[in-house]
Amino acid sequence: MSLPPHTVATDYWQRLDDGRIQCTLCPRLCSLREGKRGVCFVRQAQGGAIVMTSYGRSSGFCIDPIEKKPLNHFLPGTPVLSFGTAGCNLACKFCQNWDISKSREMDTLGSAASPEALARTAERSGCRSVAFTYNDPVIFFEYALDVAAACRARGIHTVAVTAGYINPEPRQRFFAAMDAVNVDLKGFTQDFYHKICGGDLAPVLDTLIYIKEETNCWLEITTLLIPGHNDSDAELTRMCQWLKDKLGSQVPLHFTAYHPDFKMLEPGPTPASTLSRARAIARACGLQYVYTGNVHDSDGGSTRCPRCRALLIERDWYELGSWGLSLDAQDQGVCTECGEAIPGRFEATPGQWGRQRVPVRIG
Repeated sequence: MSLPPHTVATDYWQRLDDGRIQCTLCPRLCSLREGKRGVCFVRQAQGGAIVMTSYGRSSGFCIDPIEKKPLNHFLPGTPVLSFGTAGCNLACKFCQNWDISKSREMDTLGSAASPEALARTAERSGCRSVAFTYNDPVIFFEYALDVAAACRARGIHTVAVTAGYINPEPRQRFFAAMDAVNVDLKGFTQDFYHKICGGDLAPVLDTLIYIKEETNCWLEITTLLIPGHNDSDAELTRMCQWLKDKLGSQVPLHFTAYHPDFKMLEPGPTPASTLSRARAIARACGLQYVYTGNVHDSDGGSTRCPRCRALLIERDWYELGSWGLSLDAQDQGVCTECGEAIPGRFEATPGQWGRQRVPVRIG
C-alpha cells in the first residue's frame, strides 16, 4: 500500500469481527472504521490497518534546560533539544499545552525533520539529549523510536516526557529506546483520571512499576496539583506512600503548580503553599528527593543530601548555583560532605546552559 507523505505503517493493531480495526498501542483500544482517527488524532484506520500520520512533523523545535522537563537528577545544567507533534491519547481538561496536544489541524505541524537530521542538529547544537515532550510521545511511537536510534548512534541521550498511558507490549520497545523519562502522574484516584483526564489510573501505575523494575531508564515523576481536585492531604499521603512502597524512596518527585487553561478555568492557580504542603507530606512518607515547580522556590527546587542535608545542587528557577556532588570510582554521584550515594546520571561538573530557551529550525 502506497502511503501519503508523513504517514507510516504501525505494528500495534488487530482486525475485529465487525470489520473495524482496533489500535492496541494504548489502553484506549480505539476501534475504527476505514478513514476514522483515534482519540489521539494522529493514528488512523487506512487500508485495513492502523497508520501514524505525523511521522517527521513537529509543532516546533527548541533547546531547553534539562531541568524544564523536569529532570533534576539527569545531566544537570545541560541543554536538551525538545520537540512534540500534535494530538494526545488522554483528554485532560486542564491541559497546559492544549494548543498542541488537542490540535486537530495538521498545519500545527509546521516544522519537519528526519530522525537523522534531528540527531545531527542536537549534536551540532551541543545538546546532550533530545526530549519528546509538549505532547505525549507514545502516540508518535514510530517516529520517537527512529529518532532515538539516530540519536544513540551519535551518543545523544533520549528523554520521554509522558503520561505513561501505553499497553504492555509496545512499552517494552518504547522504554528500551529511552535513557530518561518523566512520567506525569495526574492524580491518585480513578475518579480523577476518568472524569478529568478521560483515562484510567491503573495502567499508569503499571507503567511506573515497569520502568523502575524492568528498564535502565532514569525515572522521575511529576504531579500537577489542582486545588480541590487532587491536592488533599489524604490523597497525597496515599500517593506518596504507594510511590515509596512500589518504587522506593529515591525516585525524584516534582509537585508543580496548575494555572487555569483549556476546559478548566476554575479553580484559580495553585498557591505556593500547596506545593510546600505536598512536599512536606512526601518527605514525611519517606521520599528523599521532592521538588516544587512552576513557582519561584529555590529551596524547593534544590537538591540536598538526604543524610547530612548538605546543598548538592542549588537551583534558582533553571539556573544552577552551588555544586556539592562528586563522582566515585564507578562514576556514581556522591555527596562531597559525607559520601552518601546520590541516585541519578551525573557528571563531574554541571552543565552551564542556564535558563535559556532557544528556538531551532531544522533543515
